Amino acid sequence: MERAAGMLTCWGAALGAAVSVPVLFLVAAPYIRRYVAGGQCKSTAKLDGKVVVITGANTGIGKETARDLARRGARVIVACRDIQKAEAAASEIRAETGNQDVIVKKLDLADTKSIREFAEKFLAEEKELHILINNAGVMLCPYSKTADGFEMHLGVNHLGHFLLTFLLLERLKQSAPARIVNVSSLAHHGGRIRFHDLQGEKCYNRGLAYCHSKLANVLFTRELARRLQGTKVTANALHPGSVYSELVRHSFVMTWLWKIFSFFLKTPWEGAQTSIYCAVAEELDSVTGQYFSDCQPAYVSPWGRDDETAKKLWNVSCQLLGIHWD
Repeated sequence: MERAAGMLTCWGAALGAAVSVPVLFLVAAPYIRRYVAGGQCKSTAKLDGKVVVITGANTGIGKETARDLARRGARVIVACRDIQKAEAAASEIRAETGNQDVIVKKLDLADTKSIREFAEKFLAEEKELHILINNAGVMLCPYSKTADGFEMHLGVNHLGHFLLTFLLLERLKQSAPARIVNVSSLAHHGGRIRFHDLQGEKCYNRGLAYCHSKLANVLFTRELARRLQGTKVTANALHPGSVYSELVRHSFVMTWLWKIFSFFLKTPWEGAQTSIYCAVAEELDSVTGQYFSDCQPAYVSPWGRDDETAKKLWNVSCQLLGIHWD
């Protein structure tokens, strides 16, 4: 009898624990979500009369950033490779915000010809540019190359935005005060700039390739900010957080995991908050060369603070793209 009673006690305890876990989760859920959501942009700044370019604004955090800046009154240029998706996103934003000045333009960051054509048309049609948000990106791609022969992560995430910024920089200077916002990632901590194998032809790992490109974003921002001192054009980078979006579409495993753990990931709106913060916050008017996460300064890896690597990457990027950028 004692043994049976003991077994019943154990079973009862196990059952109680099994029941208490989901109960505790339900109680803790709002607090978990609040923590996951991270910081929010509190600025109420209006952008009437301001011109904004956002790359990759047809989905995810780019779309939410475009929505917010359109609501603030900006003329928003949605620069995307997929025109059909971009038009659908722009139409939705126009209908929701009442701002009809949301314009779609073709831009394929995996093709320097497309980047140059976009810039040429933009400069012919737009006399001002106040905010450039380099948001678009690829992640976990199988080994592949851009139209110009660059490894895809490096080519799209770094070199594509490097060239776009170069081509639009004079317009930004003419429109100053202006801002450049580069969407990087916490993943930059795992990155290294491997000048001996920049294109990953000797050794390639899709996860590390993404990390390398995100480190390149941080180093580009650092060197760009140094070169722009005195121009009233600022450049800052950011980590949007782990966001439930289409960015992991190239990995079946990550797509599956993203769905399972979506509760613990930021929504696109939450992920867009730091991009919006860097674009509009009044307290950042003269802040440049910094890295943010959850709408506040964040720690940069030692490799992201290496000025010599930043300068060398700048020069190598210019050589690869065939441009001269003093």
